[in-house]
Amino acid sequence: MKKYNIILAVIFLATFASCGSTKITSSWREPDKEITINKLNKVLIVALLDNETSRRKAEDQMVAYLNGKGLVFYNYLNESFNEKDEGAIRNKIRDDGFDGAVTMRLVDVDKEEIYTKGNFSLYPNYNRNFSEYYFRNRQNFYTPGYYSTTKTYIVETNVYSIKENKIIWSGLTKTIDPKGIKKMTGEIAKVVYRKMIGEGFISE
Repeated sequence: MKKYNIILAVIFLATFASCGSTKITSSWREPDKEITINKLNKVLIVALLDNETSRRKAEDQMVAYLNGKGLVFYNYLNESFNEKDEGAIRNKIRDDGFDGAVTMRLVDVDKEEIYTKGNFSLYPNYNRNFSEYYFRNRQNFYTPGYYSTTKTYIVETNVYSIKENKIIWSGLTKTIDPKGIKKMTGEIAKVVYRKMIGEGFISE
């Protein structure tokens, strides 16, 4: 199997923290492609999330695992560069010596309202006198029902070969009620990394 000196910033997860509530729902890879981790040179990391703060946190989190091989997109192109010129962007990335790029994009946020029933506890109703009635019923309680909203984040992760100018891996993950962008990014990294290892897409 031919090995390609491409990028996989998704291996930014060298540690194995808990996957928590993140699951991979689907994936695709170009047949017979394999990435050799120790041959990676330079990786461009791009997070397309809902706001600038989340984007920067996600890109910083991914780059942190690349041991100097990653570069965040928000620091790569300055305001003087025309981001609307696709050809110029493609040429710049190629000329700057990138092996490839990894993108993370928020596709959708599904909200589901869940009702939790209340709890009612009751002792038997038969009571022969006041003291018995009071003793039995003083501990009766009722916990009212309530509504809660569950949020599921659908994120798309793509891996591109800059040399070949094409996508070579793509996957969708869903994360239920993540505790912050940093934790969600780490969880996505783990499940994607494990998936790629299982497919034989990554070799060390």
